[in-house]
Amino acid sequence: MEAKPCVASLTVKNSHVLPPDTNNHGTLFGGRLMAHIDDVAAIAARRHSRRPVVTASTDSVDFLAPVKEGDTICLEAFVTWTHNTSMEIFVKAVTENLATGERKVCTTAFITMVALGDDNRPTPVPPVYPESDEEKFLHEEGPRRAELRKERRRKSKEMARTFGTAFPWNEKTRL
Repeated sequence: MEAKPCVASLTVKNSHVLPPDTNNHGTLFGGRLMAHIDDVAAIAARRHSRRPVVTASTDSVDFLAPVKEGDTICLEAFVTWTHNTSMEIFVKAVTENLATGERKVCTTAFITMVALGDDNRPTPVPPVYPESDEEKFLHEEGPRRAELRKERRRKSKEMARTFGTAFPWNEKTRL
């Protein structure tokens, strides 16, 4: 497969933050922002792979600045690194007060998407290459982040085995 530049997958999404999107503090629900992040990451991944994709993991999402009702939210996403069937997508979310023009980065995240073949099984994706200094910065650290994800996934599976499907976990009261 022919490698593609990071910028070829660039996806930008803008949305108004309306009252139904906000909590009792008048700020965007964290889950709503996470849905925007997943959506824009999926579009970037699909743009890169030209295949259906599924979310494999979301790295930590830190809320750096509040997104207030009436603001806009602008998300930018692009594929930063690939490995066989998976793609790492960097997402940056910026909030803007349209009255003042003040803009703040409110969140950054890395999402891992897996491309699916016609059989709904993981399928290979084209390699990606960086061009800008920022893309190179993200690309160079991709393998290290992938190793951290692999270890985190191993620990998550261990937790799932330990706790199982029953609640509570005390054998005397297990349902």
